[in-house]
Amino acid sequence: MSGVSHSIVNNTSNASTAFALALDIGTSGIRGALYDSTGKEIDGTSVRNARNLLTTIAGGAEFDADEAIAEVARTIDDVIARASNLVPTIKVVTIACFWHSLVGVDQNGRAVTPVFGWADTRAAHTILELQRSFDERETHSRTGCRFHPSYWPAKLLWLRQQDKAGYHSARWMSLSELLMQRFFGETAISISMASGTGLFNQRECAWDDTLLSYLGIRLDQLPIVAEDGKFLSGLITEYACRWPILNEARWFLPIGDGAANNIGAGCATRNRAALMIGTSGAMRVMWSGDVPQTIPTGLWCYRADRARIVLGGALSDGGGLFGWMKDALALTGTDEEIERALDKIGPDEHGLTLLPFWAGERSTGWHASARGTIVGLSQDTEPIEILRAAMESVAYRFALIASLLKQIAPLTAIIASGGALRSSPVWTQMIADVLGRSISLSDAHEASSRGAVLLALEMEGKIRDVADVPAPIECTYEPDMAHHARYLEGLERQEKLYARLIT
Repeated sequence: MSGVSHSIVNNTSNASTAFALALDIGTSGIRGALYDSTGKEIDGTSVRNARNLLTTIAGGAEFDADEAIAEVARTIDDVIARASNLVPTIKVVTIACFWHSLVGVDQNGRAVTPVFGWADTRAAHTILELQRSFDERETHSRTGCRFHPSYWPAKLLWLRQQDKAGYHSARWMSLSELLMQRFFGETAISISMASGTGLFNQRECAWDDTLLSYLGIRLDQLPIVAEDGKFLSGLITEYACRWPILNEARWFLPIGDGAANNIGAGCATRNRAALMIGTSGAMRVMWSGDVPQTIPTGLWCYRADRARIVLGGALSDGGGLFGWMKDALALTGTDEEIERALDKIGPDEHGLTLLPFWAGERSTGWHASARGTIVGLSQDTEPIEILRAAMESVAYRFALIASLLKQIAPLTAIIASGGALRSSPVWTQMIADVLGRSISLSDAHEASSRGAVLLALEMEGKIRDVADVPAPIECTYEPDMAHHARYLEGLERQEKLYARLIT
C-alpha cells in the first residue's frame, strides 16, 4: 500500500507519543534515532553504526549492496531495542540518504553490481566523451550537474563500455530505492534523490530524455519519480515480523542528506547557508522557487522536493582528510591535545600550500583526476603543521564556494554542522576567519535526521513550512579580520598552485 498522508498528529513532546524513527544513511556510517511530534530527538534512542567502504588504487569506492541493506536493518533493530521501554507506537519512518550512489538490480530485485559511491572515480575517463558529445554548460543548466564521475551519466557510460552487469537489462537505482524495494517489494524515487543523479531535468522534474537516449537507458530501467508526500506502508513478511512496531508506519521516500541537513540546520531560505563537514564537506542554500536561470559553473543545483531548490558546492575531502592526516602523520595525544597544538600555530605561518584533493575534486573546478598536493615542506616542518595546512586548505575551498553562492543568494547567516566541526572549534574558527564572516554552530547534533523529520511533519500537516522552524544555535564564531587578511594571501597561493597543476 502506498499513498500521500494528510493526517494530523497530536502536538505533544513526550516520549510515549514518538512520531518518527529517523535514519541518516551516510557513506561512512548509519545513524538512527526516535523523534517526537515537535521534531525533537528523544533522549537515549540514538545509535550509530560504522560502515566499511571499499576503496581501491584504481579509484574505486564501493560497498556490497546486501551488506549495506543488512547494516541499515541492524541500525533499525538497535533503535527499536533502545526504544522498547519508551514508546508503544511509531507513526512515521524518515530517511536521509547520501546522494549520487548507483547500483544495478536484476528483474528479481537482486543487486548485480556493488553500490558505487560518489567518491568512485573509475569513470573519470568518460568525462571527455561526454564533453565532446554535449554542450556541458547547457547540460549543467538543465540537470544542475557537471560531467563528473560522482554522477550517473559518467558511471553508466563506464559500465556500458565494459558491458557490465547486463547493462541493457538491469534496472538502475540508488541505495535508497533498493532499500525500499527490499523492505516493501516495490519502490519509487523521490524528486530529491533523483535530482542528485545528474540524469534528472531540474526544470521539468523528470528524467532527462536527452541523456537517457545517449546512454541507451529506457525509462523502465529507472525508478518512477514520485510526487512529494509519497510513502510506503505494509512491510514484506520478513520485515513485518522483525519490526511489528513499524509495519503500519508511513515510510516516506528517502530524501538527499544534503537537503535534509539544510532543513535541520534551519537553512531553508535563500539568505541562510548551511556549511557542513562530515567525511566530506558542503556549503548550500535552499529556497522555495525556481531553478536559477544561470547556475554558476562551480556549483550544483538539486532539489529537496518539487518546490524547493538546493544550490551549493561539495568537497570530496573534509573530515575524511582530517582523519587520514592524523593517521598518516602518526599524531599522538588526545583530541584535546591535538586541538591545543593546532591552536598554537598562527594563521598560514607554516609556509605550506596544500591542494586537498585526496579523493579528487568536485566544487569548484570538478577535476576528478586531481590529487592531493603539498608544497613547501622542509626539514623543519612539523606533522601538526601539515594537519593545520590541510584544515586551512579545506577552508579556502569553502571560500571559493561562498563567493559563487553570493552571486545567487544574499547570505546573511552561515550555520555550521557536522561532527568534524563540532569536535574541532579550531577548525570552525579557522573557517570563520577565512570567510571573514560569522559562523553559528547549530545545536542540532543530527541535522540531517532532524531535517527529514521536519519535512515529514510538514507533509503530515503538523507544521506549515519547514522554513518556519529555526534550529537551536550552540555558539557563534566571530571572524578575526587580521587573520582574514593573512588567509587571503594563503588562498591566493593555493589558487596559483591550482592553476599550475590542475587547470
